[in-house]
Amino acid sequence: MSPTPNPILCLDYEPAFQSLGTDYYDIVTAAEFPQHLLRFRNDRLLADLGLAASAVKDADFIEAFGQFRGREPFLAMRYHGYQFGEYNPALGDGRGFLYGQVRGRDGELYDFGTKGSGRTPYSRGGDGRLTLKGGVREVLAAEALHYMGVRTSRCLSLIETGDSLWRGDEPSPTRSSVMVRFSRSHIRFGTFERLHALQRSDLIKNLLEHVIAYYYPHLRSDPQPYSRFYAELVQRTAALVAQWMSVGFCHAVLNTDNMSITGESFDYGPYAFIPSFNPNFTAAYFDYYGRYAYGNQPEICYWNLEMLQRPLAAVIPQADLAAGLTTFAPSYQAAYRERMLKKLGFEQLDIQAADDLLHLTLEFLARTQISYHSFFTELRQNFSPLWRVDQGHIFSETVLLNVEQLTALESWRSLYHRLLINQPEDEMAAIAQRLTQHNPLTVITRPEIEAVWEPIALEDNWQPFYELLKQLQNP
Repeated sequence: MSPTPNPILCLDYEPAFQSLGTDYYDIVTAAEFPQHLLRFRNDRLLADLGLAASAVKDADFIEAFGQFRGREPFLAMRYHGYQFGEYNPALGDGRGFLYGQVRGRDGELYDFGTKGSGRTPYSRGGDGRLTLKGGVREVLAAEALHYMGVRTSRCLSLIETGDSLWRGDEPSPTRSSVMVRFSRSHIRFGTFERLHALQRSDLIKNLLEHVIAYYYPHLRSDPQPYSRFYAELVQRTAALVAQWMSVGFCHAVLNTDNMSITGESFDYGPYAFIPSFNPNFTAAYFDYYGRYAYGNQPEICYWNLEMLQRPLAAVIPQADLAAGLTTFAPSYQAAYRERMLKKLGFEQLDIQAADDLLHLTLEFLARTQISYHSFFTELRQNFSPLWRVDQGHIFSETVLLNVEQLTALESWRSLYHRLLINQPEDEMAAIAQRLTQHNPLTVITRPEIEAVWEPIALEDNWQPFYELLKQLQNP
């Protein structure tokens, strides 16, 4: 009796990026690992690929994404990028590659991209490996962001590989892993920037045609598809950073090589969810000057889009690029306002009332320094139709430390109460529903991550990790 074919290997892979030719990538081989322990498989993504989870065995994941059998070629993508504001031409996929591309059930093209799969020509002396803790952190972040309604890459699998790694930012030796990321595209701003450095406008044009054909197909019939692409990318990026800001997510490494041309979160390294509202909060210990601080993210994404104009100017009129970028600020403000209003329970308010509410909310959070996420969780759990009757019911049990904090709360209470009065009485149930939908009970700030990592590191106990995942996936 012949063995059952591996459903992952039987997917209909498309050589989309491969078809661009070797000006854009290097063909590489995967590392061989001493061990293959499947620690995470994303069965929810299997459904998006048209696969039944029951039909895909753990051994299938290991064969495809740990042993890397049955698929080739693997493509290490070439790119440059601005890292902390300085241009770096010594980049490219240094510990991963494009494993393959497949269509989802929605008809869209998706990438399988590895992380920790071994050395490539761009490893710059590194070992090409991923720490197990780094893999655990990315799995958690991707699922958390997805279920918060943030456009993000996700993790398809995480396999522990048995190597011992030495790292300066983790107790070493530490355990190793290989992860497979599921995303719309791994083409980056830096993919275009490399071609600009090479002065290859022909390759820029080819890449832009590819991007529009696969990721912006609705623009193919537009009379100015190139200009419209940039304008739409600006708007997608503005919406994405508004999503990050609303959920209190600090990406940590917003270099242009970590910016996707589809407007999707990926490759966020030492990310963190802010513990309290502090625009100066930085997630990366090496971000000494706070360039990528939480509050700087909109400005940085704007700057990255501005830098992208340099390569795109080879094929797009500068006036069109400038016009496209002017939409960033209003797009960001509208998207952020909409997201925050829903976290506060409202579908829509007039712009002045909305801005006043957001101002008082952030002022209250900044003055009190209470947990950013706990504030919205308590709003979800404590909201009552009685809040519309008497503002004294609003957070009536809250105990603050000083007069300034109490003044900030009273100003917020007063406005929130007035806004509730202006809503029909039967709208209170809808407000409660929005508060539940947009404010998850579980947010992975650093203590939550460390609480699941410690049992793994000390006892190889994965149960807290799986329990936390369930909470994130069922907000």
